[in-house]
Amino acid sequence: MPTSNPVAATTTTPEIRSEGFERVRAALSAQAHAHAPVWLTSSARSAQEAADVLGVALGQIAKSVVFRRKGDESAVLVIAAWDRRVDERKLQTHTGPLGRADADFVKARTGFSIGGVSPLGFAPADGAAAPQLFIDESLFRFDIIWAAAGHPNGVFQMTPQQLVSLTGAPVVEVMQS
Repeated sequence: MPTSNPVAATTTTPEIRSEGFERVRAALSAQAHAHAPVWLTSSARSAQEAADVLGVALGQIAKSVVFRRKGDESAVLVIAAWDRRVDERKLQTHTGPLGRADADFVKARTGFSIGGVSPLGFAPADGAAAPQLFIDESLFRFDIIWAAAGHPNGVFQMTPQQLVSLTGAPVVEVMQS
């Protein structure tokens, strides 16, 4: 499986970017992350599209799965490898009962639209709290992973250990067997 960075020839830095992309760029810069987000020349709305453009394995794409916690209507965000599926029952041992989050809920609680939800740079609407984050251990199979950077065309690279450092999220095992 490829783990290097073949992106240089497939990315560009446009003059106009999305607000979400800029928030992620600022959050990465504030934490002195070594890799600025990149803007892909083609949309990466699906994980497979992102993996193909980046030349990496599907599991190296860190998906952001948002749930709605039933007890208080807050957002729960799991960052996991795209080649695995989140087991909601396992996650609920950490969060309590969960429900599905629709596109409006995701946007209101993260500040990002589905397809571009980043693990940092949140801008919740109306004073809502930022999502409670969890990182699934499935990502630690890879040396390098890629996460959304606030827009379907934006991504950034890191190691799984850097993801933990950037977010402060606990590492858990919540994938289906």
